[in-house]
Amino acid sequence: MAVSRRSSRPRYTLLLIVLTSITLLTLDQRGNGGGAIASVRDVARDAFAPVQDAADSVFRPVGDFFQGALNYGDVESENARLREQLAERDGDVLAAQEASREQRALLDQQDLGYVGDIPTVASRVVLASDARFAQTIEIDRGRNAGVAPGMPVVTGRGLVGRVVDASQRRATVLLVSDPTSSVGVRLSSSGDVGVATGRGRGSTMGVDLIEPATKVGPNEVLVTSGLEQSVFPPGIPVARVKEAKSATGALQQDVTATPVVDLSRLGVVKVLQWSGQ
Repeated sequence: MAVSRRSSRPRYTLLLIVLTSITLLTLDQRGNGGGAIASVRDVARDAFAPVQDAADSVFRPVGDFFQGALNYGDVESENARLREQLAERDGDVLAAQEASREQRALLDQQDLGYVGDIPTVASRVVLASDARFAQTIEIDRGRNAGVAPGMPVVTGRGLVGRVVDASQRRATVLLVSDPTSSVGVRLSSSGDVGVATGRGRGSTMGVDLIEPATKVGPNEVLVTSGLEQSVFPPGIPVARVKEAKSATGALQQDVTATPVVDLSRLGVVKVLQWSGQ
């Protein structure tokens, strides 16, 4: 029983303080009590302060929660607006970068010194094959623009491939990297000729028929040979020598080369209206 009385004493004291505070506040509102009441009121307010602080600490998070819940919709709307603005800015940046890249590509096509007086048709790449051993692209010019199968396709850097099919408005180009593509080439230093063959996407080209005694320098440029009945006109850069090895007793050197054109980043190309010799 003693324990029960001790546990109820703080509750009784708290109740007494609350009732006293209410009484004093009532008197204060009515203008009664004078200085003595004011002193007692101040003592009661100080005594009640810890209780009020404890209540505030309990209920303040609840109030903050409801306030946050009421403002949640506004915050979400603002975040959505900011995300939209950020996406628009990123889109503008990407568009500017693409325009700059395309402008550089167009400028590269202005001076094709190796083309001479061969007429050209500028076109865009609209589709690229993603198959490892089917190395083709589709361009947005066809027979209506004077494009026909067999015509070479180039960029400012060099040879891309040749047209293998053409409709009225589109054409398919077989890239030099395709395993079925073969290009007659000439070493820029010695003038010796060989044949460069594709090996698939991201691979080097193999170069055959280079005699063992021929000096082949690293990074030496291979250009189209332009021999009689050649598919390509002479002097178009095709590849750079990556490695050349000559085994004892071999009939030819083992030469590998890398295409001069980045065939994975084609945007604007030119078709040479050339049908061979």
